[in-house]
Amino acid sequence: MAFAGTPEFAAQALRAILSAGYTVPLVLTQPDRPAGRGMKLQSSPVKQVAAAAQIETIQPQGLRLDGRHAEQAAQAHAALQDAQADVLVVAAYGLILPTTVLTLPRHGCLNIHASLLPRWRGAAPIQRAIEAGDAQTGITLMQMDAGLDTGDMLLEQALPIDATDTAATLHDKLATLGAALVVQGLGALERGELHPRPQPEAEVTYAAKIGKGEAQMQWNQPAELLARRVRAFTPWPGTQFFLPDGAVVKVGAATALNGPMHSGPPGWVRQMTAEGLDVCCGEGVLRITRLQKPGGTMQSVAQWLQGAADLTGLTLG
Repeated sequence: MAFAGTPEFAAQALRAILSAGYTVPLVLTQPDRPAGRGMKLQSSPVKQVAAAAQIETIQPQGLRLDGRHAEQAAQAHAALQDAQADVLVVAAYGLILPTTVLTLPRHGCLNIHASLLPRWRGAAPIQRAIEAGDAQTGITLMQMDAGLDTGDMLLEQALPIDATDTAATLHDKLATLGAALVVQGLGALERGELHPRPQPEAEVTYAAKIGKGEAQMQWNQPAELLARRVRAFTPWPGTQFFLPDGAVVKVGAATALNGPMHSGPPGWVRQMTAEGLDVCCGEGVLRITRLQKPGGTMQSVAQWLQGAADLTGLTLG
């Protein structure tokens, strides 16, 4: 078996595979990236797990034999052949796997995907599930093919989305679930008990990659949607709004207020008390309970009011 992955979501799966007693002679992960205040090169979480287990690790910039990094791709292909892996487990790797890689292992490539396919194929399934107000999500273990998360489903397990879940908390729950499900799937593969099922095309939705531009609060939208978006975009890219003087304020937590109440034009601050900053939206009122002023730290609205101006009556950008 070989493994391909990069972030903590994948590292947790690799730890579980190793703990279950499986031998992993080769790991593929993204190249080291600069990070932190000093912008020093930092190994991915998967590389750190592999190093601790003394597993050979390769970090090609691409896997296409006819691409920009053809030489590195050829070396990666050769390493996979030398490893004689029956299966390649993939989790949040970050590189597209060409057909030459997908067909290299005898049992192909198994992907740990953070949604109940075919809902939320694509780059940001965790965030889009929260943003859409889904009641549940889950993990799908799928047989990879040349499409974008289009392969046959092998195993699925659902997970409810709590009303307080952020992308960060839901990520951690799904990482734990994915680690357990892939070990279950590998056992079923050994016993010949994995049964591929095609994805129903009628139920397909796509989880588009999140752009930084989505961080801006759009007050003409419903308060319920904005509250979900705050949770979906925590910790990245976050959400924010502009004060009338152009200063940017980041939003840490918010809820949509229920019940009838006096409203006003979108972006108008209805009131600001220790309980929260109430902003009128296209539908309803959004109560922001945690925010961060320029140069400051994330704090409650009560803490804000101790050292900054009351925003009641202002119209936010």
